[in-house]
Amino acid sequence: MAQECSSIIPIVVGFDPREAVAYHTFCQSVLEKATVPVAFVPLVLNTLTEYNEKHTDGSNGFIYSRFLTPFLMGFNGWAIFADGDMVCREDIAKLWEVRDDSKAVMVVKHDYKTTSPIKYLGNQNVNYPRKNWSSLILWNCAHPKNRLLRPNYIENASGAHLHRFAWLEDQDIGEIEIRWNWLATEFPSRNDAKLVHYTLGTPCFKEYRNSSMSEYWHQNFRRMIAGIQYDLPFSCTDSDRNENS
Repeated sequence: MAQECSSIIPIVVGFDPREAVAYHTFCQSVLEKATVPVAFVPLVLNTLTEYNEKHTDGSNGFIYSRFLTPFLMGFNGWAIFADGDMVCREDIAKLWEVRDDSKAVMVVKHDYKTTSPIKYLGNQNVNYPRKNWSSLILWNCAHPKNRLLRPNYIENASGAHLHRFAWLEDQDIGEIEIRWNWLATEFPSRNDAKLVHYTLGTPCFKEYRNSSMSEYWHQNFRRMIAGIQYDLPFSCTDSDRNENS
């Protein structure tokens, strides 16, 4: 296990402007439970000046840029990557504690097939090996095998290569307990889930507002906007915003 004690936990978070509220709600959920300082790094494409997104597939803007995490950290220390469509229900320091210096990455090793061929905004939701492994990653940024993850490499690598961690051997991939990436709707509702992942659609979208385990997202959203006058319920879609205005 990793022995060094970091005073700040860096958390790289996927940011999609079509659901910006999801990013802020996730950050709120982390801050409420955290017992150590955290530093959020949103993956906003226009800020990644050394990276040119060449891929034409994918359902969000950070589907490939997540693999820049070791590069963004200067190939030093550890960092957490998390999709923005999540809420954290446990102290993030407890996830940080499971770091293992012998591993290049640590992930929840899901083994499932999706229940829905379509997800938010009409995106295709295909099955593939190691699906959703890359949605939450404990990155050993200093691991020598991660040093090839530079902008040019990621720009030209296929989705299958990256999301299956094909630059690593199986023994380089450590395992995180499944409650740290519990897939709402895909899996049964679970009250002791430590991190809920709304992989089919964040409850800010009208179609997923009342989806499984959505109450946890709404609770954090409401606390995130505490003190702000806003007419709930809220939706990420422009058409729904107009309906509620």
